[in-house]
Amino acid sequence: MADTTSIKHPTPLTTGDFTQAEEPLALFAEWFAEAVKAEPNDPNAMSLATVDESGLPDVRMVLMKGYDADGFVFYSHIASQKGRELAANPKAALLFHWKSLRRQVRIRGLVSAVIDAEADAYFATRPKQAQIGAWASKQSQPLESRFAFEQAIALVAAKYVIGEVPRPQGWSGWRVAPLQFEFWHDRAFRLHDRIEFRRAGADQPWSKTRLYP
Repeated sequence: MADTTSIKHPTPLTTGDFTQAEEPLALFAEWFAEAVKAEPNDPNAMSLATVDESGLPDVRMVLMKGYDADGFVFYSHIASQKGRELAANPKAALLFHWKSLRRQVRIRGLVSAVIDAEADAYFATRPKQAQIGAWASKQSQPLESRFAFEQAIALVAAKYVIGEVPRPQGWSGWRVAPLQFEFWHDRAFRLHDRIEFRRAGADQPWSKTRLYP
């Protein structure tokens, strides 16, 4: 299971009926805390959807590495496909699906890069082999063979056999500032509960709507 003990998040909401919640971040914190206890693997896994230059959607799984009132943070290579698409169109959608709890949360919002100090601090917490892999990988680029990748890893490992591994300048993180949440909970006979929160901007109040399943 992924280490989620260091993930920054708001105080969970305490409520027996999630449809009564008036603010999405506290509700997310409650659901995420329950997912950490219930999900056998990676409760912080989320789908990340972007679009390419033609408007064709892309989606992949990434790991959320932090969240707070400012947004949801993940890390990757800047020159990766996701990085290039976010640079051209800094908007994204996220999806958390916790099957064991029969819940999902959809999030849509605006994307910005994290500051260097934040990326440095997170990179320093990664296992050394993962740090080495970040240097060796040209993410999303064609790869001749697995052996070629292993050679690249060995070269980087030899360079940093002693001492700390610095963060590559081409590796950083992004923050998705939410403008929309949808909380979905499974109910019998597909009569599910769905609650949507929307706001016009980061400094605007949330509005809430109950949706048909």
